[in-house]
Amino acid sequence: MTEKKQKKNEPTVAPGMNDHEELEENATKNEVEKEEYTKVTHLSYDEVEPS
Repeated sequence: MTEKKQKKNEPTVAPGMNDHEELEENATKNEVEKEEYTKVTHLSYDEVEPS
């Protein structure tokens, strides 16, 4: 696979974007109607060892 194709499939965030605030923001009705939104899933890993 070429480097160009690999980069195309990787998720990215625009430089200077405040990740947390921007990703928590809900899509507007207009964006939903035009299907111009992205579903964001949060994954949290708990590193505490079981007791």
